[in-house]
Amino acid sequence: MADSASGTTPLEAGVMLGPLELRLARGADEVRALQRLRYRVFYEEMKATPVGSMAAEGRDFDDFDDICDHLIIRDTKRDGAIVGTYRLLRRSVAERHGGFYTTGEYDISRLLSVEGELVELGRSCVDMNYRAGAAVAALLRGLGAYVDQHDIRIMFGCASLHGTEPDALALPLSYLSYHRAATEALRPRALDRLYVAMERLPREEVDAAKGLASLPPLIKGYVRAGCRFGDGAVIDRQFNTTDVCVVLDVSAIADKYGKRYRDLDVEIGEQDGPGGA
Repeated sequence: MADSASGTTPLEAGVMLGPLELRLARGADEVRALQRLRYRVFYEEMKATPVGSMAAEGRDFDDFDDICDHLIIRDTKRDGAIVGTYRLLRRSVAERHGGFYTTGEYDISRLLSVEGELVELGRSCVDMNYRAGAAVAALLRGLGAYVDQHDIRIMFGCASLHGTEPDALALPLSYLSYHRAATEALRPRALDRLYVAMERLPREEVDAAKGLASLPPLIKGYVRAGCRFGDGAVIDRQFNTTDVCVVLDVSAIADKYGKRYRDLDVEIGEQDGPGGA
């Protein structure tokens, strides 16, 4: 993926997708800007509970931000405003800095037994005014490019459904468990103290098409790209969400979606609805 002239990769240099620019964040100012976007989405819109100085600063942040790569979408028609972001943490980095965020909710020992590079996905969000457009697809496209750049074998991380009442999320949770469970060899499991059963409805009551339609667009995008999901959900009361663990064995991506989500030159189509945390 390296650019022979500049020595930089497309994600470092930036890729234009219509008026949207897809690239990695550069420097502390852009990290603070994407943290402000996260605060607006997670705390002001989704009613998460800020801790420490978050409310005073209007930023969502933690210690992981300093060691992660941050994928961003900028709208060049709005003075480069950051309208979408993803936080990415590779195993080769996490091992030097205390591990992964996901281990606070899930046992990922099966994933860690896989040889090769892994990347944890987190803190994904899209500005509310961009969820009916191309920003969600652009972020997924960026993930595909990042996978190629770093020769990633497994992608994983926590994705969120809005709300903390599992029975109100019975259809999407049951659908993911019955129809999209990860293989046993790679399946993360929610920690015992946090475990919430996902099979809220009898299998015969879970229509696959309706289950897919009930998912937030980002998780729906994961499903369409070939992702699978762990055993058990976790209630995150700070973020006012119900989390599920996403897993993608990159070698198992179907050709159709492998091209769609890994080719930065493919035109991005429409996406609907909100992005998950």
